[in-house]
Amino acid sequence: MWRKPSEGKPSSESYNQPASNSSAVEKLPSAPPSYSPAPAASRSSVESSPASLGSNASKITSGLKINGEISGSADLYIDGEVQGKLRLVNARVTVGPNGRVQADIEAREIMIDGTVNGNLKAGERAHFGSSSRVNGSVLTPRIGIDDGARLRGKVETVQAAPARESASSVKQQATETLQPVEASVKSE
Repeated sequence: MWRKPSEGKPSSESYNQPASNSSAVEKLPSAPPSYSPAPAASRSSVESSPASLGSNASKITSGLKINGEISGSADLYIDGEVQGKLRLVNARVTVGPNGRVQADIEAREIMIDGTVNGNLKAGERAHFGSSSRVNGSVLTPRIGIDDGARLRGKVETVQAAPARESASSVKQQATETLQPVEASVKSE
């Protein structure tokens, strides 16, 4: 009887050993994740934006649409769509690059990198990033506008909040109490 060479045929030892390979099973995750996290680029742009969020910040992410009035004292980051009115007098409102807001905004600080149609009233400062598109009037003590930003409307700067006024009044009083001194210049 003819026998096939043993090169291609597995040995009898391999049939007697268990087929599982424990090292390959251990490397696989026990359960696949039920969701995929946001891409690292979008997370890092939110987290690395300059002082964009405080510890008690709220977020309206892309894909969310809000109609109505929003008020409170927590910082707010908007990367979705908002229509209505935003009143966060003691907080920072940041409109991210994907944010679309059709509302009047009143906040301590207003940072815009997206699109806003509405009037802005900032207690301390307003800043418009290079990708910002704003249509409405702005009332703020300090304003920053990056190259590439588009702003259409009236801009009015006002005095800072009362805490800052007291510091400036102290400086003014100090300069008023100074006495003039005569100086003479000798030329040789």
